[in-house]
Amino acid sequence: MEKVIIQGIQFDDKSSYQQGSKLAPPLIRSALYSGSLNLCSEDGTPIETNRLIDRGDFEIKDYFEIETITKNHLTTDHKILTLGGDHSITFPIIKAHHKKYPKLDILQIDAHTDLYDNFEGDKYSHACPFARIMEAGFAVKLVQVGIRSLNSHQLEQIEKFKVEVHEMRNLDLSKISKFENPLYISLDLDGIDPAYAPGVSHHEPGGLTSRQVIDLIQNLEAEVIGADIVEYNPNRDLHDMTAFLAAKIMKEILVKMSSSAWQ
Repeated sequence: MEKVIIQGIQFDDKSSYQQGSKLAPPLIRSALYSGSLNLCSEDGTPIETNRLIDRGDFEIKDYFEIETITKNHLTTDHKILTLGGDHSITFPIIKAHHKKYPKLDILQIDAHTDLYDNFEGDKYSHACPFARIMEAGFAVKLVQVGIRSLNSHQLEQIEKFKVEVHEMRNLDLSKISKFENPLYISLDLDGIDPAYAPGVSHHEPGGLTSRQVIDLIQNLEAEVIGADIVEYNPNRDLHDMTAFLAAKIMKEILVKMSSSAWQ
């Protein structure tokens, strides 16, 4: 029966503005198991902890270790949910998934496209992972939801890589196209409005509500084979609001990833 591996990647060396997201994984876990939340998704599906394999947290010194750690976990034939960390970690994670899933779709929830060819001289910056993913052909389709910080270079990159972008300024979630391939979810918590998620390095007003993100995940019609939750910066949080929101969304993602096992 299918299980899900949890891996914490404590890495924020490629953050461009403020560091602190490497502190996030144990705090999201703490919120999840605090007793404040029950261990069920909103539809009442239980998160059966004996079907979670928590590999703990990895303090990363070398960025390219992330791919190796993820590959090692994929040899078990289980799915992986990663707690980050800054958004740069998504590229090596997706690279590790490529052999197992040569045809993969990605749903990115984010305020930013993270499509820079390089940022401040670093091609592996947290502003660049989806440029690296798309140029390497690691995703068939990239769908971005919550975007509200475009510039001319990003618009060029969107056109170059044929990215499906759903901006906040004219958002209609019903227009998201159907996912035809196994799906990976990458949730950058700054995709959510800072009124709901203050614990992020980049406050971009005008974002998604908590409800919109939860509804989006609950209504996905796809096989979710992996996910990451990134860019939670505890140094910026207020009363652990963002940690508890991350934990709540984590439950919904886990149920999507393991629906065949938990029904």
